Amino acid sequence: MIRLRRPFVPFPSLPILAATVGALALVPLRLEGQDADPRPARPDTSLRFPNTIAGEFTPAVGFDIVKTKFGSLNISVYGLFRYLNQVPGNQTFVDHLGNIDTINTSNYLNWHRTLVWLTGFFYDPRFRYNITLWSLPTTQQTLLFGNLQYTAAKQLTFGVGVAPSTTARSMNGSWPFWAGSDRTMAEEFFRGGFSSGFFATGDMLPRLSYTLTMNNNISELGVPQSADTRNMLFGGQLRWRPTTGEFGPRGGFGDFEYHTRVATQLGFNGSQSREGRYAPIGQAPLNTQIKLSDGINPFNEGALARFVTVSTLSYREIAVDAGAKYRGFSFQSEYYWRTLNDFVANGPLPLNSIFDRGFMAEIGYMAVPKTVNVYAIGGYVHDQFRRYPWEAGGGVAYYPSHTRSWRFDLRATHIDQSPASSSFGYYLAGLTGTIVAIGADILF
Repeated sequence: MIRLRRPFVPFPSLPILAATVGALALVPLRLEGQDADPRPARPDTSLRFPNTIAGEFTPAVGFDIVKTKFGSLNISVYGLFRYLNQVPGNQTFVDHLGNIDTINTSNYLNWHRTLVWLTGFFYDPRFRYNITLWSLPTTQQTLLFGNLQYTAAKQLTFGVGVAPSTTARSMNGSWPFWAGSDRTMAEEFFRGGFSSGFFATGDMLPRLSYTLTMNNNISELGVPQSADTRNMLFGGQLRWRPTTGEFGPRGGFGDFEYHTRVATQLGFNGSQSREGRYAPIGQAPLNTQIKLSDGINPFNEGALARFVTVSTLSYREIAVDAGAKYRGFSFQSEYYWRTLNDFVANGPLPLNSIFDRGFMAEIGYMAVPKTVNVYAIGGYVHDQFRRYPWEAGGGVAYYPSHTRSWRFDLRATHIDQSPASSSFGYYLAGLTGTIVAIGADILF
């Protein structure tokens, strides 16, 4: 085996984070109260349980089935039906090694995603459980898993079970309150996944929260424990809401609540791990979360050099995000840095490190209060292979119940050489063209 090492160079994140924090800290604080909308608010199905660490596995209000002094049981459900069309239909792309690959574009109607949560407490209301049924008919995948959490104080909740890696803002529980039903191109490319582990979270200060995680790997989807290695993923995040101390339900996108005082949010995420392919050389890798900037899995045979297979690599990522909401307007952005290095392979490689960086940005406006949100999105990846993928588009979301929990969304975006590739979201590797998606989702 050939092992290539390169000294780790710290990401240039701290100066940018300090500048961003300093700029947003100057936002005026002496404004009016937050909720100026005189109409009575209908119950929002996001507020039942504190959203501490579960990410996309956080329930809504749901229905109480059993509630006694010894324990409780609640059921909550999310569902998404979507039409997705990627055009032009017949496409190929050239990867960074000059190979020509075919893109199997989609044009489908599908019940795309189902989540069912069974939640409650055992004996002590501070000791909570979350059992999640997750199904993706698009890929014919169904899983049942959960986590346990104990709140010792406002400053500390700790737990075990399946939890997100702290690699991006969208992993911290804002789902499904995004501009659309899935992530933007840059988010999907840079983010990590979900894996079993230990986590601790809480409020360091009244408006500053933290999360620390230790996971088995970057994503355990499709990876049995017998194939995993002894390495762990370590990560953490900080979230600061300096002006109002909140950022709406789940910290999601869009000023659905109509803030009359500027709400701001700043975040910092970082993770690192030693990742393997979790399958013998000659077989398809089970690790599918990490992608190169042309959408190729780095553990595929020939991904970095002809006839050479990478078996192990080091993964490091840092992300800094900033957002604001005011009188129906909303803005969200995030910048990412990611390094892949310290490769172990069965042959020589032409490089010993891969460094990619990029950003996403969203801006939206509630054109009709609590009913219609129009938004624009964009993203860019400045990659080592000089492909420079980008995205630009927008959409409109309609909320017929005047709550966040029932939505129809129309989205159109143009992609150039997509680095993201996932049947969960909108994108395929190498795609250049237009993506149109029409979705209806419900959360209760």
